[in-house]
Amino acid sequence: MPRPQSLIERALTAVNHPPAVPSLRNDAHLAAAVAALATVMALFLKDGRDPDLLGWTLLLGANVPLIWRRRHPMTAMLAVVACIAPYHALDYTHSAPVPATLLALYTVAVTGSARRTLLIGTVLIGMTLTVNAVTNPDGLAEIIRITGWLISVLLLGGYIRVHRQYLASALERAERAERTREEEARRRVAEERLRIARDLHDLLAHSITLIGVQTSVAAHVLAADPDRLDRQAVAKALDDIADTCRTARGELRTTLEVLRASEHGDGRGPLPGLDGIAHLAETARTAGARVDVTVRADRAPPAVGAAAYRIVQEALTNSVRHGGPGLSIQVHVYEKDGALHVSVADDGTGPCSTDTPGFGLVGMRERARSVGGTLDAGPGTGGGFEVSAVLPELPVPPQPPPPPASSAPSMRREEAR
Repeated sequence: MPRPQSLIERALTAVNHPPAVPSLRNDAHLAAAVAALATVMALFLKDGRDPDLLGWTLLLGANVPLIWRRRHPMTAMLAVVACIAPYHALDYTHSAPVPATLLALYTVAVTGSARRTLLIGTVLIGMTLTVNAVTNPDGLAEIIRITGWLISVLLLGGYIRVHRQYLASALERAERAERTREEEARRRVAEERLRIARDLHDLLAHSITLIGVQTSVAAHVLAADPDRLDRQAVAKALDDIADTCRTARGELRTTLEVLRASEHGDGRGPLPGLDGIAHLAETARTAGARVDVTVRADRAPPAVGAAAYRIVQEALTNSVRHGGPGLSIQVHVYEKDGALHVSVADDGTGPCSTDTPGFGLVGMRERARSVGGTLDAGPGTGGGFEVSAVLPELPVPPQPPPPPASSAPSMRREEAR
């Protein structure tokens, strides 16, 4: 069972965190308490004549506006002054209305601006000095006492106002920092999901495409001439399928291990590089394509080499999938003018459109943009399809995404890939 707040804790909470909408009930209770204190002071203190009916009316009436002091501080203070001024002029007990006066003045100081507080304090102190100089020119101690009380209350109200503003500013900065951290966390999650999607697409699409082509080869060998079955060709096709499955399984296991171990590092593991392009070409050859590879690069950073590897992987996958029989592919990777140039061109005659667009070109462009490069893809000048990318070897700010592609006929094959 939670312990109730102590009186000091409730007071500190009220000072540091005032309610957005002031409670009339709480203010009414405080006004009643101040009125009771004024009554006691009027009965027992003898620094003026005892209040009569008019005096009690003015004294107790000065406490009524305190109910609305936080909603309308200036109006409440003026109403209090309107009751207190004739009360003092009629020489009733002068100490009795002091609590109501100080509370109204404190409310104006704590809710208003510094300029308004200074103006109100100057006017009140000036009026007090003027009245006391006329009515009691010898009461220097009384003048100093009254002035000290007024200045103290104004300073207290100004201090609490500044303290509340500081707390509100600190809370706003903390909330802004928290929002920034949450946005950064969401951005990192989105980037990581996109990276995982690209990796899985590059891995699975490439392997599944090769398995599909190799299965088709095995099925063709089995159906071509059942009476004269070429067991060696069938065995080779099945071995190629098994090798592709093992390779895909190993890469998938590596990817999953990296994801599971992400809390012990950045979770990225070793990046594929340019030295793996030869293996990509070999797997494409097992699918029946003729692949010529030229790699002349030795200064490419790991991130650039990994982007080039994934672009070549996806381009070979698209060529094998859509290129048709007798496919020939040319892969060139070389360095020129401080950038890594990647070119994959085929002479395929496969279909140029499909009802189910893939994510191949999108992924390749994202790979290029991730290292500040560019990528172009489309029908080659001599037929077939060509993918070319320029990847800077020096850090370059990522380029913004290009506008949506038009619906020109030459782009339909890109969407299919």
